Amino acid sequence: MSISLTPQTRTIVKACIPALEAHGVDITREMYHRLLSDENIRDLFNISHQKNGDQPRALAYAVLAYARHIDGPTALKDMIERIAEKHVGLNILPEHYPHVGTALLGAIAHVLGEQATPEIMEAWKEAYGFLADVLINRERQIYEDHAARKGGWTGWRAFRIADRHEETADTVSFILQPVDGQPVMQHQPGQYLSFRLDIPGHGPERRNYSISSAPADDHYRITVRKQEDGVVSRWFHDDVRAGDTLDVSAPAGDFFLQSSSERPLCFISAGAGITPVMSMMEALTTRTSHPAIHFIHGTQTADNEIFARKTHGLAACGAITADLFYSQMNSLPQRTDGLNCHTGRLTPSWLKAHKDRQADFYICGPTEFMVSMIHTLREQDIPMDRIHYEMFGSASTPYLVTQA
Repeated sequence: MSISLTPQTRTIVKACIPALEAHGVDITREMYHRLLSDENIRDLFNISHQKNGDQPRALAYAVLAYARHIDGPTALKDMIERIAEKHVGLNILPEHYPHVGTALLGAIAHVLGEQATPEIMEAWKEAYGFLADVLINRERQIYEDHAARKGGWTGWRAFRIADRHEETADTVSFILQPVDGQPVMQHQPGQYLSFRLDIPGHGPERRNYSISSAPADDHYRITVRKQEDGVVSRWFHDDVRAGDTLDVSAPAGDFFLQSSSERPLCFISAGAGITPVMSMMEALTTRTSHPAIHFIHGTQTADNEIFARKTHGLAACGAITADLFYSQMNSLPQRTDGLNCHTGRLTPSWLKAHKDRQADFYICGPTEFMVSMIHTLREQDIPMDRIHYEMFGSASTPYLVTQA
C-alpha cells in the first residue's frame, strides 16, 4: 500500500461528500447487511447497535468525516485512536479488514448505482486500503504493548466471577479474577474490558463494560446496569453468579486519567456513566496527595444512585466535593459535608455558573447529556485538550460532537 493517497483519489473522494451526506446511512446499513450475513464476521459485532441503528449511523458519520479530512487525515487522530482501541478490545485482526472492504465497496455500488463509476470505485478502494493500513498498524502497536506489560495478554483470557454485589435494584458489580491465577495488567483508570459471550438461547455477543475499580494486580470490577431490552445486561443480572467464567480481553480505551496534570479535576457523569469515573476517583483518593476533585453527577432517585455510599463517604472525609442532581425527587437526601444535593437535572446554565475554568474535565453519560456538557464547556472557551469524554457505543461519535 502506498504511504499516501494519490491526488486523484483525494479529489474524487472529496467530490463524493454530497452523496455521503445524502446516502451515507443507506450505504453503511447495506454494508452491515452484507457483513452480518457471514457468521464468522457477525460474531464480532454488538448486534444491539445494529437493531437500534447506532452502528450504521456512527460509521456513516465516520466515513463522511474521513472524506471531509482526506487532505489532512491527522485531524482524525482522536477518532482513529478510539476506533483502534475498540478494535483491540474486540480482538479485530488484519484478516478481518478485507471482509469489511468488500462489503463497503459493494454497498457503495449498490446504493449509488450508476453514479458509482469505475473511477469512484477505484478511488474508494484505495482510500479504504489506506485507512485500513493506518488502523492495522496502530492496533498492532497496542497488541504488542499489551503482551509486553506485566500481567498483560492478547486474545481472550478466562476470568472467574469471584463475587457479585448489588449496588442498586437494577445495578450489580462483578469482581473478576483470572482463572490461571496469574497477575492482571493494571488498567488506566477509565478504561473498559471487552467480553466474548455466548448467551443461552440467544447466541454469541460482544460487549464492552467500563472498569469501575482502581487499578490492581489481581482483579477487575465491572458494574452493569440492567436494561429491560438489553439481552446481555439482563443475562448478567439474572444468570451470572460467583464461580462462572467469562472470556475477557485486556483493558482498552483512550478515555483515562491523565496522570501528568496537576490542575483541579472535575468529573461530570450521569446514570451508569459513573462507572469509569469511579475508577478514576478511587485511584486518585488512595494517593497520599491529589488535585482538588469536584464530582458532579445526575441520577433519577437516591434509590438508583450507583456507588452512593462511596461518593457520600469520599465527600464526608474531604477527599472530594460533590454536587448530586436527582431528576425524579422532590425531597432530597440528608446533606453531608462536602456534598450538595439538587432537585431536577444538571443544566448547562448551572454548569456555566459553577465550573472551575482551571480544571480538567472528564465526562461520561448518555449521548444527549454528553453533547450538552461538552458544548457548554466549549461555549465557555474551555480548551478541548482539557475536556476528556467517553461515549458508550460507537467510537466515532465523540469526534462528531467536538466538530459540531
